[in-house]
Amino acid sequence: MTALALIDYGAGNLHSVHNALRKAGADHAVITADPEVVTRADRIVLPGVGAFRACRDALVAIPGMVEAMNEAVHKRGVPFLGVCVGMQLLADAGEEFGCHEGLGWIAGTVRLIEPSAPAIKVPHMGWNDVMLRGTPPLLHAGEAYFLHSYHFEAADQADVAAVTDHGGPLVAAVARDTIIGCQFHPEKSQGYGLSFLSRFLDWRP
Repeated sequence: MTALALIDYGAGNLHSVHNALRKAGADHAVITADPEVVTRADRIVLPGVGAFRACRDALVAIPGMVEAMNEAVHKRGVPFLGVCVGMQLLADAGEEFGCHEGLGWIAGTVRLIEPSAPAIKVPHMGWNDVMLRGTPPLLHAGEAYFLHSYHFEAADQADVAAVTDHGGPLVAAVARDTIIGCQFHPEKSQGYGLSFLSRFLDWRP
């Protein structure tokens, strides 16, 4: 069994996430576009940068990949981490360049950040607080690195694991069952990000 499958679907942050996972202790992280490898993995990471539509189209263009992800995560309960757009793809839909269907794993819609004041810039870029909602798995309060223009509007606040403040609360992480997604970039978040990835590697939900 593959210890960790890092899904290769052309996402721009693939290798930086792989390097961060290795630094966090993932000795058997495999970069793969093979659905069979994903089906057998005992944990899965979906990276992602760029536009929701482009990432979704690239993911579904790999024959059998979404089915393999569903098999592993929903039928076998494999721990899953989505990073940045990889988290956004968990939503029902994304509104970047039109409305496009997501994986539908966590109910919600990915929408453009609408600044509440002229001083609030889009994209939301740089270091910002990660503030916990309740007692979510894996996450600690701290500071992480963000870079995004679209944000996850969760249909059920119970799925919101953490928020950050950028002219008002924005979802920083979502979680449900064996699924967790982070809007921040752990691979760019230095010690905070590496400790988060390390906890994911040890996670036994």
